[in-house]
Amino acid sequence: MANAFVSKDYHLISGGTDNHMMLIDLRNKNITGKLAEEALVKAEITANKNMVPFDDKSPFVTSGIRIGTAAVTTRGLKEDDMLKIVDFIDKAIINNDDEAVLNEIASEVKAFMSHRPLFES
Repeated sequence: MANAFVSKDYHLISGGTDNHMMLIDLRNKNITGKLAEEALVKAEITANKNMVPFDDKSPFVTSGIRIGTAAVTTRGLKEDDMLKIVDFIDKAIINNDDEAVLNEIASEVKAFMSHRPLFES
């Protein structure tokens, strides 16, 4: 997942990752962490705005987001699925002010996750 973000010109604070968490500096994408978080929520993707080193934004706005894989791996997603998730995230960030695109992504996310329940009954 980290490599997929880097290939799309996202700046990972650590340059990569050795665990399930990534902190991404969005300043080169001209979007705040707050706006990215809001767009991702509309696209049915959970992420958190997060400050990054030497952040020039307030803690209420931030310049970054934190992405983790624990929630999706517990639902059975594997490495190849992470590439699709990165595509969803990238599309939502690029189109953060386009409600129609965010609604389209939300539908795609719901369909993608429909056979991966949160809880087994």
